[in-house]
Amino acid sequence: MGPPRPRPLPLAFWAYSNNYSTVISEDFRLDYQQCRQVLSRRLAEPAPGRIQLLAGPRQVGKTTLLLELAGQAGRQAVYAAADSPEAALPGFWERLWSRAEEVAAGEGRAVVLLDEVHLLPGWAAALKGVWDRLRRRKIPVHVVATGSSALHVAAGSRESLAGRFERITLSHWSAASLARAFAIGPEEAADLVVRMGSYPGAFELRRDAARWRAYLRDAILEPAIGRDILALAAVRRPALLRQVFAVAASSPAQIVSLQKIQGQLQDRGALETIAHYLGLLEEAFLVAALPKHAEGAARRRAAPPKLVTLNNALVAALHPAGLAGAESDPVRSGAWVENACLAHAWNAGQRVSYWREEPLEVDAVLEGSWGSWAIEVKTGAFRTSDLGGLLEFVRRHPRFRPLVACDAAARSTAERAGVPSTTWREFLLGGPPGAASPGDASVGTPSGRPPRSG
Repeated sequence: MGPPRPRPLPLAFWAYSNNYSTVISEDFRLDYQQCRQVLSRRLAEPAPGRIQLLAGPRQVGKTTLLLELAGQAGRQAVYAAADSPEAALPGFWERLWSRAEEVAAGEGRAVVLLDEVHLLPGWAAALKGVWDRLRRRKIPVHVVATGSSALHVAAGSRESLAGRFERITLSHWSAASLARAFAIGPEEAADLVVRMGSYPGAFELRRDAARWRAYLRDAILEPAIGRDILALAAVRRPALLRQVFAVAASSPAQIVSLQKIQGQLQDRGALETIAHYLGLLEEAFLVAALPKHAEGAARRRAAPPKLVTLNNALVAALHPAGLAGAESDPVRSGAWVENACLAHAWNAGQRVSYWREEPLEVDAVLEGSWGSWAIEVKTGAFRTSDLGGLLEFVRRHPRFRPLVACDAAARSTAERAGVPSTTWREFLLGGPPGAASPGDASVGTPSGRPPRSG
């Protein structure tokens, strides 16, 4: 039996290659509420169904979601965390599945919820063996497993679980998700996404800069770079990996050649190593190296990447000057707005690239469930002549629709140029006009409180 056919929306499916990574995306990228709805629906199907693999960034609510599903399943739930002390004891794996079979026999079915499954040695092969046995014996057990590392979950599942799993990604939170979960105004949520990012666990710390930075460092950056990537991928030079991330996070929405990155590193690394590390950072949901939009693969590979940090919290936490203000530092603020817009599109499952033919440039070229768009992100005043790159691109590629995401006061400039516009805040809340965004669904636990990050 082959792998399950993906559903049309909001599925991301593409394959493209550049110098930095080969991206093959074949998964749902959803927000918290949508993940809960999809998993609840699949767990209501006859068991045993396909294994549900839930990947995503750190601290976006994966553990909370499993605990919520456990609450819904009641006595049928069997929850286990691979990072718990019990998981290190001999016989943990055997006891887990014996308990699951006992629950299935007594309750009619069981729902096994495995948190941080990628921390278990040989998890994919072991899970394959259990799933095959459950299917042969027709034991009604559903399985949901989470992992913070997209790289390892994807690699292990492709090697051992072909045809046996469906993969879902719980993405970074959108502005719409923050607004609904924390009962704040939409514009305030969009501003917050730009200035401080969208990690739900950091929201309550937003007025204490020192605690907010410490949370990002200790709960997100150190585990992701210092544990997940180092433990699950071949990283011969961990210090160089950290430096590549620091350079990327200090260059939000900038086109940066590998040679320029190399020149900013304290430790000199080969260009191939730098490209490999950029790919690992993307798999860890930290940084995306966007390729140039080009018809030929050779031109795409030869072009430098556009670096987008996938949550502005990481940009803000590492910048020595602190948070960017539109009035005090308009250039830096503008770069952060563009980075947030491009990250929002990437996190929503769109294929995102850029276009440049000197002296013309387009900030973002989007393809996916939102449609085909060429987008310029502008902050402050601009002239109609500044849209020359956008107009030239859509002239050459008429299947793309032009769009300017700008300040509300500047939309008249786009109208004079005959280009549709939206505010960048509206874009962060829902994407291009008429697009179905994962952030559109309401987010929260049944109690009305936002989920704990996990």
